[in-house]
Amino acid sequence: MATTALEHAPAHHEEATGIWSWITTVDHKRIGIMYGVTAFLFFLLGGLEALVIRMQLWGPDGRLVSAEVYNQLFTMHGTTMIFLGVMPLSAMYFNYMIPLQLGARDVAFPRLNAFSYWVFLLGGLIINASWFFGAAPNGGWFGYANLTSAQYSPGLNIDFWTVGLQILGVASLAAAVNFFVTVINLRAPGMGMMHMPMFVWMSFITQILLLLSFPIITVALVLLMIDRSFGTHFFVPAGGGDPILWQHLFWLFGHPEVYILILPSFGIVSEILPVFSRKPLFGYAAMVFSGAFIAFVGFGVWAHHMFSTGMGPFADAFFALATMIIAIPTGVKIFNWIGTVWGGKLEFKTPMLFALGFIAMFIMGGLSGVMHASPPADLQQTDTYFIVAHFHYVLFGGAIFALTGGAYYWWPKMSGKMLDEGLGTLHFWLMMIGFNLTFFPMHIVGLNGMPRRVYTYSAESNFELLNKMETVGAFLLGLAMLVFMWNILKTWRSHQPPAPADPWNGATLEWAIPSPPQHFNFPALPRVHGRDALWEMKRVAGGTLPEPTPVAHDAVPMPNPSWKPLVAALGVAITLGGFIGGSHLWVHAVGLVVLFYGVYAWAFEDPFAATGH
Repeated sequence: MATTALEHAPAHHEEATGIWSWITTVDHKRIGIMYGVTAFLFFLLGGLEALVIRMQLWGPDGRLVSAEVYNQLFTMHGTTMIFLGVMPLSAMYFNYMIPLQLGARDVAFPRLNAFSYWVFLLGGLIINASWFFGAAPNGGWFGYANLTSAQYSPGLNIDFWTVGLQILGVASLAAAVNFFVTVINLRAPGMGMMHMPMFVWMSFITQILLLLSFPIITVALVLLMIDRSFGTHFFVPAGGGDPILWQHLFWLFGHPEVYILILPSFGIVSEILPVFSRKPLFGYAAMVFSGAFIAFVGFGVWAHHMFSTGMGPFADAFFALATMIIAIPTGVKIFNWIGTVWGGKLEFKTPMLFALGFIAMFIMGGLSGVMHASPPADLQQTDTYFIVAHFHYVLFGGAIFALTGGAYYWWPKMSGKMLDEGLGTLHFWLMMIGFNLTFFPMHIVGLNGMPRRVYTYSAESNFELLNKMETVGAFLLGLAMLVFMWNILKTWRSHQPPAPADPWNGATLEWAIPSPPQHFNFPALPRVHGRDALWEMKRVAGGTLPEPTPVAHDAVPMPNPSWKPLVAALGVAITLGGFIGGSHLWVHAVGLVVLFYGVYAWAFEDPFAATGH
């Protein structure tokens, strides 16, 4: 790689091993792995909740769980999959890949990165601890007022939900600031904004959405928490409040949240398709600006979730039009992906299968979504299983397919091992068949009138056959996950040779360094001369990239491990946790002391002090 003298900047130590080294790590790669493992475990928990839901609906008049437990199951399933599954799985790729694709040694704020992970973990644990108190959240992942008021939900259920989501919001905002600054400031020499990999671009736009939308849900949650803890009436009509205010605040966050979930997947697919088509991404600039346009218009479509609230013809017309308009940049992306594949020398490796599956499933989800742009149609479809089918085609057929493709694509870089292609192909087809068998019939039962969120149905409704198909499909999805886990375990325990640095003939900089990368990433910072930086370097070097020249240690040190971010995260969790079951001043006081100590120690810690490594 071409470098300057100032860019020879290796680490002054290798990262230690052992449990404590993981607890105190500030290495973006380790934090990415911890995000991935934690999110995958939460994802499996959300999947188990979904399987119980499907078993309850296997036949009419189901008695597997009570109505109350069913409410808890679908609330926790939605909350878990969105906030503890898809978002942190995307964060795994943010953490691990953004610095590598930018040619950087780490993120802008390594200790803030560790803080965001620990806050996320504690928030997820607090929400799921509710199961052990028999008080899992039961008001839906959307938490509509007045169902979540103290009058109608007097127990701890909603307290766990409001506190847990506020803690997770702290984690998301901390991470968003970190990655926003990383992309702006830490690009490799020569890498202009319009030279960045598409995954970095989509992730960058996602951070902007996080920074703009999460304060909105935080305001809503704080108002709800104050209502429940101190008896105010922000959402209680009898006290001068308005329950529709909750819907506006929630969906003003909630629809940008859809793009927070899907834009990183757009980026992953935009990395996979060119590599396995052996040609550059078609319409790079159009892809960038369509992603930005999606983010911009995404803040103007929230009330299409509220057509049934009686907003009036003017508001209905505005949000219907905005919802139709946002389909245009999405269509631009789909045509550009097809243009990338068209005429390419296709290799149908497992990542490519999932990327192509993503395109097909996302198109179906998008088409059913445009149907909801029409208020008269939406009035018939809202609160039926047709909506459940739609958003699962977008978030499972879209986000999860792409995230899984990313796992197969980047696994050799992250682990140094190649996943088994045969098991990967089996995983794909089980997931494709199981997914469509689960969710396509929901369109039909929804149009035939099956409501969402009902824990049983009568034999006279004629929903039984399609519900049985959906349950069989759900268990096929579970089997697909077992195949994936077996693939990981088999690969982990095998004695196969280490994966090469560049097994796919990749186009971006992460493939220029060993698999897995050394602690300091790049022994010498790369100099970029255009898009598809690694392909360009290979072209200049005659088809192969020469090994970078090793340089002396201690030129620019890497930051030391630190336990202070964990302490600060504990302070955040304890402080907000004091609002479970009312406001407990002594818990708030303890939490604030811990938080102050963690932040104070963190602020005066020298991250580059000699440690003896």
